[in-house]
Amino acid sequence: MQQEIHTAKAPAALGPYSQAIAICDKLIFTSGQIAIIPETGKTAQGIEAQTKQVLENLKAVLEEAGSSMAKVIKTTVFIKDMNDFAKVNEIYGQYFKGVCPARSCVEVARLPKDMLIEIETIALK
Repeated sequence: MQQEIHTAKAPAALGPYSQAIAICDKLIFTSGQIAIIPETGKTAQGIEAQTKQVLENLKAVLEEAGSSMAKVIKTTVFIKDMNDFAKVNEIYGQYFKGVCPARSCVEVARLPKDMLIEIETIALK
């Protein structure tokens, strides 16, 4: 019924959770991705670079699951500073064309590893 998704093209989980779970071969639920560069383990710097890295990490997880960014139906964006909203939207819009997924965006006090952004998705397989 459920299948764990893992790829080396995105950062490994920082705790007891999966990068994503596929349900009934129809839906993919990704864990929140942060801006760790999987090849180096380093952190992208600045909100624009972190947003791009987060989206690249999500793209890799979705592709490993047999899905894609075009099949994302919902995202939740967590940002440390709502003043970065326009910068995030600019990068985010490069990854979602046509009918964009439904989205929530919330400002949070702190993210893992003191990141500036984290994004999770729900996608069709």
